Amino acid sequence: MKDYHINIFYSEEDGGYIADIPDLQACSAFGDTPEEALRESEVAKAGWLEAA
Repeated sequence: MKDYHINIFYSEEDGGYIADIPDLQACSAFGDTPEEALRESEVAKAGWLEAA
């Protein structure tokens, strides 16, 4: 599977961390920690690629 750049940032509005994959439109994930957001983004990426 191709590696994609992942942005991880804290969202005050959501009260947690967001992991966003810019190359995959609207593909992002949420977590209480940066590590959790990263793990969840891998799940989201797999689902996004499967659906595409």
